[in-house]
Amino acid sequence: MNKIIIGSILCIVVLLGAVTLGLGLGYLSFSNTAAGFEVDIKATYDNNKNVYDNGFKKVIEMAQVPAMQVDALKAVYDTAMKGRYGADGSKAMMQMIKEENPKLDQGTFVKIQQTIEIFRNEFQANQTTLISRKQAYDRFLNATTSGRIFNFIGHYPRIDLDKYSIMTSDRTESDFQTKRGAAIDLKGAMAPATTKP
Repeated sequence: MNKIIIGSILCIVVLLGAVTLGLGLGYLSFSNTAAGFEVDIKATYDNNKNVYDNGFKKVIEMAQVPAMQVDALKAVYDTAMKGRYGADGSKAMMQMIKEENPKLDQGTFVKIQQTIEIFRNEFQANQTTLISRKQAYDRFLNATTSGRIFNFIGHYPRIDLDKYSIMTSDRTESDFQTKRGAAIDLKGAMAPATTKP
């Protein structure tokens, strides 16, 4: 009889040990995955800042080029005119000269527009990635049975997810708050949104 009791106790101990080990390993897996989500969310947010900062700087630097072209054009034009007509200009009543004056290259403006579009598209893609990572993390914590059980012990998230939100404009925030959006006015597109109470 003692062998049966000892065998039963050993079976119970082994079973409890296996359950405890299974729960422990399950929690470790849960904790590792949750920590991985948090690292990914932080990195994606930092990458958003990187894309925004570099894109913004690129556009500003490119936008300076037309002003530099105008200055260079003025210098070339002034030199060309003085070379043709002297320091005081032409004194002739009528000139029968076909002139070919320097022109400002409009391709720079097209390139700036293209750069802005590329920058905006890349930034939007990165913001969408951040939203997706936060959504997957929320689903992992709250939409799975194991996530809810293990999170009772783990208390995730351990980072403030609101700190890692996407960046929007005042106009977008206002439109979503009032639930009203106006048509885009291309002439005044950057004017602040007006809201009615």
